[in-house]
Amino acid sequence: MSKVWFITGTSRGFGRVFAESALARGDQVVATARDLNALGDLERTYGSSVMPLALDVTDKAAVGDAVDKAVATFGRLDVVVNNAGYGLHGMVEELSEADLRAQIETNVFGSLWVDQAVLPHLRKQGSGHVIQISSLNGVAAFVMMGGYSASKWASEALSDSLAQEVSGFGIKVTIVEPALYATDFAGPSAVHSAPMAAYDGVREAFFNAIGDVKAGDPAAVGPALLKIVDAENPPLRVVFGEYALNGAQAIYADRVATWKEWSDLAVEAEGQST
Repeated sequence: MSKVWFITGTSRGFGRVFAESALARGDQVVATARDLNALGDLERTYGSSVMPLALDVTDKAAVGDAVDKAVATFGRLDVVVNNAGYGLHGMVEELSEADLRAQIETNVFGSLWVDQAVLPHLRKQGSGHVIQISSLNGVAAFVMMGGYSASKWASEALSDSLAQEVSGFGIKVTIVEPALYATDFAGPSAVHSAPMAAYDGVREAFFNAIGDVKAGDPAAVGPALLKIVDAENPPLRVVFGEYALNGAQAIYADRVATWKEWSDLAVEAEGQST
């Protein structure tokens, strides 16, 4: 049986790959983007199987209207992909309040508005799968990515709680954590804070450290996501890319080692005599 998808941010990058992969195998897709012109080729290729909708996910009312239109057209929603978002690049000291607030509005509240809009429909039908596109930055924070990581950590926390809250309704949740891919993540859609000369050395060291990292092929993420949504027991969290896999394992191993090293203090801090 074909699935009905609702995907945000389908104008380019992962969102476009997800939409094309689902449509190519015969599924139906509600493809949303801020600019409808970016979706014209999808409609010409897949006809009535795709429903293009203009949507800014920071507009809560518009998100609700888009979800209602999707359900009215296709009758149900099987897969909901929170993909819309962008990167904010800058040292913590360099971040402006306006830039950080805008980052949270899109990456966190945008996903929240989608979740809240689709949940009544998913609970009513007793099924559905919510996919939250996060990042390796949702597992750890890196130089110049503090604001972006803050948004991804928040999204992951909401999604983790959501998974526990809705499992009894037959709804599944998966958090996808990709690392470096050959997309325009740092391109036109990204926001860069005004650099401070004091951090020039930190910036240079960071770029030198990641300079040899091999970027993943975006075309591969579509088939990978199809396997997740078709799985009987999909994971709550999954990384995309070998760099993300190795990085996440190393990060967690370091955290566990630190917790063990300071375990005596952890018990002492509880304040109870043994």
